[in-house]
Amino acid sequence: MAQKGVQLDKETFSCSICLDLLKDPVTIPCGHSYCVNCIKTHWNEEDQRKIYSCPQCRQTFTPRPVLVKNTMLADLVEQLKKTGLQAAPADHYYAGPEDVACDVCTGRKLKALKSCLTCPASYCENHLQPHYDAAPLKKHKLVDPSEKLQENICSRHDEVMKMFCLVDQKSICYLCSVEEHKGHDTVSAAVERTERQRELEVSRQNIQQRIQVREKDVKLLQQEVKTINCSADKAVEDSEKIFTELIHLIQKRRSDVRQQIRSQQETEVSRVKELQEKLEQEITELKRKDAELKQFSHTEDHNQLLHNYPSLSQLSASTDSSSINIRPLRYFEDVTAAVSELRDQLQDVLREKWTNISLTVTEVDVLLPQPEPKTRAEFLKYSREITLDPNTANTYVLLCEGNRKAKMNQPRSYSRHPDRFTYWRQVLSRESLTGRCYWEVEWRGEGVRVAVAYKSIRRAGDSDECRFGRNNKSWALHCDSNNYEFWFNNISTPVSGPGSSRVGVHLDHRAGILSFYSVSETMTLLHRVQTTFTQPLYAGLHLCSPYVGDTAEFCKLK
Repeated sequence: MAQKGVQLDKETFSCSICLDLLKDPVTIPCGHSYCVNCIKTHWNEEDQRKIYSCPQCRQTFTPRPVLVKNTMLADLVEQLKKTGLQAAPADHYYAGPEDVACDVCTGRKLKALKSCLTCPASYCENHLQPHYDAAPLKKHKLVDPSEKLQENICSRHDEVMKMFCLVDQKSICYLCSVEEHKGHDTVSAAVERTERQRELEVSRQNIQQRIQVREKDVKLLQQEVKTINCSADKAVEDSEKIFTELIHLIQKRRSDVRQQIRSQQETEVSRVKELQEKLEQEITELKRKDAELKQFSHTEDHNQLLHNYPSLSQLSASTDSSSINIRPLRYFEDVTAAVSELRDQLQDVLREKWTNISLTVTEVDVLLPQPEPKTRAEFLKYSREITLDPNTANTYVLLCEGNRKAKMNQPRSYSRHPDRFTYWRQVLSRESLTGRCYWEVEWRGEGVRVAVAYKSIRRAGDSDECRFGRNNKSWALHCDSNNYEFWFNNISTPVSGPGSSRVGVHLDHRAGILSFYSVSETMTLLHRVQTTFTQPLYAGLHLCSPYVGDTAEFCKLK
């Protein structure tokens, strides 16, 4: 109750404007008191209206009252200061709904400055002082204000839980340790806290290490962004330069052709005109001679004609016209044909090379490569539907099942095509393979080679340059009923693994990884290649046995 009286005195002698103890107090006509400077400032703001009010009761005064110091009130305030009392706290020192309130304060509670885990209770600055002054209270554990102090009290025994049960992994009080937790391994809460703190430190160290790694990765990626931008800008600049050079080259060739045509045109026209002039001169001479002979033939005197006949001039030699070969509108058609052929060849080259350029651009990938799949379900995410190209099939290879299946057969009368394998019983896919893809081949018979190859592999003849795995343009896994062999560049590598009539192939073109798997109930890696692929690949099949009926088929996986 005494504390409540002190609190009342504090509020009584405080200025309601500044919320501090009154300084040079004055009392206005309505009876309320304020610091002289506070009320002056308040009324200065009301000077324009010439009506002055009390901040508390809102009573108005006209004219502005003369302020006189309240001597008695000033003496009381000085006495309060000497007794050590402080002004009433401002509103922001009182506890709100979101704050932890002091458990000791009565009436309007102040905010707690600390909570004691030993008591357990929360204290404002005034009521916390004994914990700093009294020796027994100095040993109490003070923490930041908490509303969860009740969780430290045993709900059964109403005691502070200072122990921890290792069996049940929960905090308990001393009475719990001798009753329902009797016989359990227990330690003090402080000891368990130390252990958990150690684990937290280890976790924090791991997190901080991961943060450092990730921050390093972020810096690398930021640098990678700069590298990508610089590389892309340079590629655009270089491409523009190269295409400009190509355009200039074509324009120069166009100018050369035009100049050559005009030069040849001038030469030919000059030659023709020269011949034309000779012919025209000859015609003039012939006409003159014809007129002379006509006149001579009309001479009536026979002796005169006979006498003068020997003196008639002979005709000049006729101009040779056998070289004149008129070819209407065909003089420069061969030039047009040659330029057209050049255009067609350029279009073919651009079309083929553009595919490579486009694939190269779209396959740019700066992120770390993803790990190779482990399960068949993961492989199937990259499955590709593959069909065979009839134009590449050897005449002994029959395509069926929508061109997914190759079957050994009697020779067939396929049309002649430059892409066809003329000797080896091989066939390539219609689709080019880049990026990441997976496919499976089911085979039956004496043996098959499951392969990938560049489009540039030779087709005509029986040399190793045409055979899958016997050159540097193809990679092949030979499968038969007894074993496996991997072939590349005419080098054979023995491969061990469970026999299976189904082979899975995984290609990561950008990473340069080609893997072959034996597929049954599980997938077993047979052989993996790590290289650099410089062109798009095509899936290939080679029916090794001449026996009619042997087959190899690209499986439907979706």
